[in-house]
Amino acid sequence: MEHEHRRSRELLILGALALLVGVAGCTNAVSMTAAPSANAPQCADVQVRLPDTVASKYALRNTNAQSTAAWGDPTVLILHCGVPVPVVSDLPCFSLGTVDWIRDGSKKNAITFTTFGRSPAVQVTADAKTYTNGMLSALSGAVGALPRDGHRCLDPQDVRE
Repeated sequence: MEHEHRRSRELLILGALALLVGVAGCTNAVSMTAAPSANAPQCADVQVRLPDTVASKYALRNTNAQSTAAWGDPTVLILHCGVPVPVVSDLPCFSLGTVDWIRDGSKKNAITFTTFGRSPAVQVTADAKTYTNGMLSALSGAVGALPRDGHRCLDPQDVRE
């Protein structure tokens, strides 16, 4: 009887330790919400190409939503694949590598970039204090895998009145 009681106590302790390890392993995950078209197969292509680090110091972290990514602890860069595809925008549009981006700097502490001319679209939000173009450049290989939809950024001389 003593042996059974000790064995039950050992199993209980092992179970509690396993639970603690499981919970501790999940605490690093960044809580996010999936974009409307996050289940697009092209988003999976982006996910497998994401860099392990951006700006040589911000490591890729686990997230809890499909087709999302986050770098840094605290988080300095987040990515959502499957956001609505922009067709027309009055926001600044620029090319970085092979990818065209729309830049929205209207938020005080963040800059949001959305791919232009790619479907599905990717949105990247960066902490305004730590952002560098190198962060966005690091994502070019992954985001460049998305199919082009025929739209592109236009230079002012391309637009005729």
